[in-house]
Amino acid sequence: MDTTQIQETIQMVKEDNFDIRTITMGISLLDTVGGSAEETAKNVYKKVTTYAKNLVAVGQQIEREYGVPITNKRISVTPVSLIAGSADEKEILVLAHALDDAAKEVGVDFIGGYSALVQKGFSHGDLALIKSLPTALTETDVVMSSINVGSSKAGINLDAVKLMGETIKAITDKSDTANSKMVVFANAVEDNPFMAGAFHGVSEPDVVINVGVSGPGVVKRALEQVKGESITTVAETIKKTAFKITRVGQLVGTVAAERLGVPFGIVDLSLAPTPARGDSVAEVLEEIGLEQVGTHGTTAALMLLNDAVKKGGVMASQGVGGLSGAFIPVSEDAGMIDAVKAGTLSLAKLEAMTSVCSVGLDMIAIPGETDATKISAMIADEAAIGVQNNKTTAVRILPTNGAKVGDMVDYGGLLGTAPVMPVVPKSSADFINRGGHVPAPIHSFKN
Repeated sequence: MDTTQIQETIQMVKEDNFDIRTITMGISLLDTVGGSAEETAKNVYKKVTTYAKNLVAVGQQIEREYGVPITNKRISVTPVSLIAGSADEKEILVLAHALDDAAKEVGVDFIGGYSALVQKGFSHGDLALIKSLPTALTETDVVMSSINVGSSKAGINLDAVKLMGETIKAITDKSDTANSKMVVFANAVEDNPFMAGAFHGVSEPDVVINVGVSGPGVVKRALEQVKGESITTVAETIKKTAFKITRVGQLVGTVAAERLGVPFGIVDLSLAPTPARGDSVAEVLEEIGLEQVGTHGTTAALMLLNDAVKKGGVMASQGVGGLSGAFIPVSEDAGMIDAVKAGTLSLAKLEAMTSVCSVGLDMIAIPGETDATKISAMIADEAAIGVQNNKTTAVRILPTNGAKVGDMVDYGGLLGTAPVMPVVPKSSADFINRGGHVPAPIHSFKN
């Protein structure tokens, strides 16, 4: 980095809430399978604690040397259902606790990969893992889970969609906050460094470092300098800003990988908000020209933002991956919360926005009495958007017992505070209860 770039980075950190959201070490567990769940768990603990023993220390060292905050240090592992063997839903919990213990031993914030890929059907390990989720997510502290229920190539597993609605309700019966540690995907990616959806794909190296950048505040500040100018100027400004942000991510990832002696994988270009004022994707959209996010034009503004971030960032990194774009988690974004409170932003509008951004219905609190089939229908809608449009979509819905529409629910830390949002009162049960498989769209048939 030259002197000008260093000065720009210092300003971004001091004035614009810029941070590297995460450095995530991906670790393959395919060689840890033993003769029993207990033996596998011992192998998992040993491999994770061996590979990641210096991850936090290296991250802290880079923070001190370069003056760039690294908010989270994380680990992702091979989807656990793939190494579960013949374990049942009780036996597989040994693996969940091994991951939790290993993550705490090395001091990371989260470990992702208590996951299953069921877009085309269930294996024994998949079902065991899904059935274990209510207990696993309430008995562990830093374990994150993801379940992939659809893909553009395979279609949508409606049986899995139904099961996940029931599972979310079962988790709610044990905890109002544990659902924040699980996401339901369509088209999940193998190199995502962000939680709760991170897992280490089977095509990844044995170990790798991936970086997730942030920077909504930096983009907002840049757009403040081009008020009243054309939308073309807005797009160019976002592209140039995303390039600067990504260059810092590239630097941090390269240095971290070198010091840990592992390959550097990708930079995820996502704009990830925090609950802090000035670090909001909603405020970026409003700076583009919306009075408040959720009003007409929001989807178009979000499309422009998402595309410009990708175009600017892709030139600044040796490898781009993950989700890459703009995140719109309601509880983690002060501007989104304001819009929900004002009645400007609804679930229907959020769903429309997910057609052009990187994720889906994320960190949204709903009344605890919401029926499981209604939650499944929300998952089905998001999966349909992802499958039809060849993009990743996700659902992290948070039913909250005893909470009424308009109540605020605190999830703590980066997870923020969510206003409980209303859901459509009409039933989707007959649709969800049909079960079976939604076929892949016609454009999937290419080779």
